[in-house]
Amino acid sequence: MQNFRKQFPILEHSSYINGCSHGALSLPVKQAYLDYLQLREQRGADWQAWMDKLEEVRGLIAQLLHCPASTLAITASVSAALNALVSALQFDDGRNRVICTDLDFPTTAQIWHAQAARGAKVEHIACLDDGGLDEAALLDSLDETVKLVSIPQVCYRNGVRLSNEQIQRISRKAREVGAWVVLDAYQAVGTLDINPQALGVQVLLGGGQKYLLASAGVGFMYVEAELNPQLLPLHSGWFAQQDVHAMKIHANDPAQDARRFEEGTPNVPNLYAAAAGIKLVLATGVEAIKQQIDSITDAIIEGCVQRGYALAAPNVCHGAMVAIQSHDMFALVEKLAEHKVIVSCRDGNVRVSPHAYNNLADVERLFQGLDANPELLVLT
Repeated sequence: MQNFRKQFPILEHSSYINGCSHGALSLPVKQAYLDYLQLREQRGADWQAWMDKLEEVRGLIAQLLHCPASTLAITASVSAALNALVSALQFDDGRNRVICTDLDFPTTAQIWHAQAARGAKVEHIACLDDGGLDEAALLDSLDETVKLVSIPQVCYRNGVRLSNEQIQRISRKAREVGAWVVLDAYQAVGTLDINPQALGVQVLLGGGQKYLLASAGVGFMYVEAELNPQLLPLHSGWFAQQDVHAMKIHANDPAQDARRFEEGTPNVPNLYAAAAGIKLVLATGVEAIKQQIDSITDAIIEGCVQRGYALAAPNVCHGAMVAIQSHDMFALVEKLAEHKVIVSCRDGNVRVSPHAYNNLADVERLFQGLDANPELLVLT
C-alpha cells in the first residue's frame, strides 16, 4: 500500500485517520478539480462533457456495487436521494410503520420522522448493551403493517458493522411481510465489497466524500429495478425526465429507471472528483483496501485493550472505525491534533477511522497522543 499512500500529500506531515468524516485529498482528485477548471477556462460551458462525466460516475458506482447503471440515481447528497424516494411513498395504505434503529445516521432518521405529518409511525430499535444491533427485536417488529426498515451498514457513532448475513436475514424477513429494506452504506462503501442485489435490499444509499475518496456534493441511491416504474417521486427536476434534452414544460415525463429520483443540474465539479476517487478505489481493489483497514483497526483495538482505554463497542464487528470513549471528546481531538493526528468525535467518543492509506506508523502516533492525555480517556 506504499504507492497508494503516496497519493495523499497530507500524510507527509500528519496522521490523517478521519475517513468517516472525509477521505483524505489525493493527487488524482486534486487534478480532477484542476481539469474541470481548465475546461471552464477554455470552453466556458461544455454540457456534453458534463453529461458524460455524470454517466461515467454512474458507471463507476455500478461497477463498485455490481449492479446495473440503470438502477442508480446520482444526486447532490443522500438527503436529496432519500427525500426524492420518500416523496413517492404513501403511508395511508395500511402500511405506515417505519422501523429504524438507534444506530441510524441523523439524516435517515430525521427524514423518516418528518413523514409523521403524512401518517408515518416511526419506531426505533434500541441497541444492545455492547452497542450492537438487537437483531431479534428488529425481526420481531416486522409484520404486514411495516412499510420499510431503515438500517445502517456501519454506525457513524461507534463503528458497529452489520454483517452480510444479518442484512440478508433482515431482508428475507422484510420481504416475507411485504416490507422494504433501505440500507445506508455511506460509512461502508469503498471499504467493503457491497452487492445490494446479493444482500436483498431494495434501496441502498451512499456518497463520495468518505471512503470513496472524493468530495461532498455527490450522493447516490440504488433502487431495485422492479420498483422504479412503480414509484412516482414528487421531488423532480429536468435531470429526472426521460429525455433531459426535451425541455418539456407542459408535462412531467419521468425517466423509466432510477434517474427519476434525480433533480436539477448535477454538482459538476464534484462529479470530476467522484470519478477520480472511485477510480482510485477500484484500481487499488476493495478487497486489498479492506485487508489494510482491518489490520489497522485491529491494531488500534489491541492497543486500547492493552492500555485499558474503553471502547464504545468493544465486542462487536467493526467497520472502518474505532470509537474510543472520552471524558471530553472535543478536548481530546484538539490534543491529538497537537500530535499531528487528525480524528473526529461523536456521542462522547473519539472516532478513529482509517483508510488503506494509513499504516502502523499512524497508529503509533495515535497512541503517543492518547498516552499523553490519560485524564481525557475513560478507562475500563
